[in-house]
Amino acid sequence: MERFTLSNRILVVDDEKSERLTISYHLRNAGFEIFEAQSAEDGLVLALEKKPALIISDIRLRGMSGIDFLRKIKDISSSVMFILITAYGSIEDAVYSMNLGAENYLTKPINLDELEFIVRKAIEKTELLQEAQYLRSQLHQARKFDKLVGSDSRMREVFNIIEQVAPSTANVLIYGESGTGKELVGEAIHKLSDRSHGPFIRVNCAVFTDTLLESELFGHEKGAFTGAYTKRAGRFEMADSGTLYLDDINMMPERTQIKLMRFLQEREFERVGGSSTIKVDVRIVASTNTPLEEEVRKGNFREEIYYRLNVIPILLPPLRERKSDIPLLVEHFIRKYAEANNKELEGIDDEALALALSYDWPGNVRELENVIERAVVLTREKLIHKNHLISLTPNAGVRPRELEERKSGLVGRSLDDIEMEAIISTLSACDGSTRRAAEMLKVSQRKIQYKLREFHEAQARDVRLIQPKKLPGNFS
Repeated sequence: MERFTLSNRILVVDDEKSERLTISYHLRNAGFEIFEAQSAEDGLVLALEKKPALIISDIRLRGMSGIDFLRKIKDISSSVMFILITAYGSIEDAVYSMNLGAENYLTKPINLDELEFIVRKAIEKTELLQEAQYLRSQLHQARKFDKLVGSDSRMREVFNIIEQVAPSTANVLIYGESGTGKELVGEAIHKLSDRSHGPFIRVNCAVFTDTLLESELFGHEKGAFTGAYTKRAGRFEMADSGTLYLDDINMMPERTQIKLMRFLQEREFERVGGSSTIKVDVRIVASTNTPLEEEVRKGNFREEIYYRLNVIPILLPPLRERKSDIPLLVEHFIRKYAEANNKELEGIDDEALALALSYDWPGNVRELENVIERAVVLTREKLIHKNHLISLTPNAGVRPRELEERKSGLVGRSLDDIEMEAIISTLSACDGSTRRAAEMLKVSQRKIQYKLREFHEAQARDVRLIQPKKLPGNFS
């Protein structure tokens, strides 16, 4: 089976010359490379020769119909995108064609702005599918580093730094957004070091009050404060001959910073309420989700501690900046949770992977892992499909501030306008699927289709409505 190449090429097939020329002229001006055919038979020859990324065809053609043309194209390559044009009386044919693999359909008269928008969405989807297929083929070149997974160049740089710094005694400061895997980097450094036989002790500086964090780190003597009924060793003592990982060190209060500074200088400390000096052999690996130098400038973090911890800085990129690692991470988490849940899964299909690649993952790898674990648990099939990625909804990945801004934009607007925007936004998130949009909006498909037809008619009456309201692709 021959595959079509993914490009900026579009084939327009219509036996009405004026219609064909109008569409071709508009799309050429929009930057696409256009080929034209007046019949499906000619279109098939051109498609095999030019290998377009997208075909736009009328359903009613002399000779072979647009639907038969679609069927033949899909037999050659299932990856090529196909948009059908139909008269108002041919909606049933168009719906049938969607089941054969058409990406979208439009009714005559064609709104050229709407067509361009849908074409761009289809090309974007094609490129994502191509990227998913390519990255899947490259998985064998990927690299795993203990629990860290990645083949992106920035992650390979992180792996190289870990290998270099692990055997040393230098303190390490790991920078990265929440969910990027900072603790996993700390663990990897520990396991590759000469201290791997010793403990790896974790402390999150953000979850303790000032007094409790000091006690947690350095321990306390009996009666040192209210509730201190017995003597207690702190995490520094527990980490002796090993590594102490200080997460969210940017949240460490000044009082505790002073005591930490003494340890960094002298390698000794006293328990809270005690006078005996304790010496331990502990390596410090710390992490922060904000630039620590900014905290120093603001006076929230002591400069001398910053310089002692920042001997070896490691920057972990957010997942949105290393999307080439998503297929590898997805496969890794599928195997992990399929095994944990005694399931036999073959992996993830290209469309679902393309959706994962198009999402920005504000929660980074931790969010991706959560989504895949949920998909593995809930699926009853061998493959994870697009509908299993249930958390990737229109507002998924939108931060609270953005949501508040969206809410404020509702004031004073008509209910019809708000309803139409909800339908369009949901359709965009569902790649134009009215079935999925109807499920999310808890209405019938027929109501969505009625509203869209009503909106189309309004556009035909007043072309000015097109500018603020461009319709998404694939109203299937």
